[in-house]
Amino acid sequence: MGIRFVLMVNKQGQTRLAQYYEYLTLEERRALEAEIVRKCLARNEHQCSFVEHRNYKIVYRRYASLFFLVGVDENENELAILEFIHLLVETMDRHFGNVCELDIMFHLEKAHFMLEEMVMNGCIVETSKSNILTPIQLMDKMS
Repeated sequence: MGIRFVLMVNKQGQTRLAQYYEYLTLEERRALEAEIVRKCLARNEHQCSFVEHRNYKIVYRRYASLFFLVGVDENENELAILEFIHLLVETMDRHFGNVCELDIMFHLEKAHFMLEEMVMNGCIVETSKSNILTPIQLMDKMS
């Protein structure tokens, strides 16, 4: 499958966006998020951005006050996932203008929509920023 979940978390460890591509109960999601966030936020900036946890490989990156965490299969390419995270941030930057935690909080549906345009069933299906943003811009024009 590839990508199992995508999380956006602030520096205090509060989840701002969570998208799962496999079924987990709410209790399992809460426990998994707490363990992963605690593990990733405890690491310093000189350590690598890859962590193994349970049967996942966690690839994460910090942009300003947000951490972008992606859980993938153990055989997934970490550098490709770092590129995916960077593409997601660039796409959000293009739409929101220097994306921040408040943009995610107040426009959660747009953030989910961007992610859904990029990833389908755990596979990256779109990498063109203009193709990702065109439907959102059309929705903005209509409202």
